[in-house]
Amino acid sequence: MRIISANLNGIRSAANKGFFEWLPSQNADVIGLQELKAQDGDLTETMRAPDGMHGYFHCAEKKGYSGVGLYCRKKPDNVVIGLGIEDIDAEGRYIQADFGNLSVVSVYLPSGSSGEERQTVKFAFMERFWHHLAALAKNGRDVVLVGDWNIAHRELDLKNWKGNLKNSGFLPEERAWIGKLFEEQGWVDAWRTLYPEAPGYTWWSNRGQAYAKDVGWRIDYHIVSPSLSGKLQSASIFKDIKFSDHAPLLVDYDYTI
Repeated sequence: MRIISANLNGIRSAANKGFFEWLPSQNADVIGLQELKAQDGDLTETMRAPDGMHGYFHCAEKKGYSGVGLYCRKKPDNVVIGLGIEDIDAEGRYIQADFGNLSVVSVYLPSGSSGEERQTVKFAFMERFWHHLAALAKNGRDVVLVGDWNIAHRELDLKNWKGNLKNSGFLPEERAWIGKLFEEQGWVDAWRTLYPEAPGYTWWSNRGQAYAKDVGWRIDYHIVSPSLSGKLQSASIFKDIKFSDHAPLLVDYDYTI
């Protein structure tokens, strides 16, 4: 089973950069999308069902903002759109597809980098999402959470960690929160499990020469239930074509949907 996480920074922008020409060659079973920046009516037929896949979307109410989606090779048994929390769901941040005992989630955590107000929103999301994740961890299902979490966990996860200790995405509270997901709730960081010492950057600022100099952050994850930790085979980050300021994160599992 291959699952891809891709923050597109605009599905229409990524389409213009060749994302949908690239996708069929990856033979993915599920693709989790983040930052669609589109409404349902903006989606073309190719965007809705690329390569014959089934597409499901949770668009933000605000135009040109946020939004998540899932492309599924096999039609899911069930699709959950949103967390059932009004202000979070208005921003289109959570979608889940269930296949038998497997759940695959695409999630997009808020960014707090624009200022104190959005950082407050981010912390509020994290507090409430914690409880949802705790319930998800206890329900006995195999779970893969993919997406842009907007948090770098460890110093290894960003190039310039010393310069970002007081910046959103690497704040002590954020790092402690995601660390406790692993330590207290038992979730598993797929990339770090497979490659303990490889940075694995997935996002680069558009400022300066960050991409060219590989001054990146690892903020896109596959976070999986303990039942899947032994099923991890390999992972890679696709950088040959720049669809977005993020790069797709691909993980292969010894698992069949």
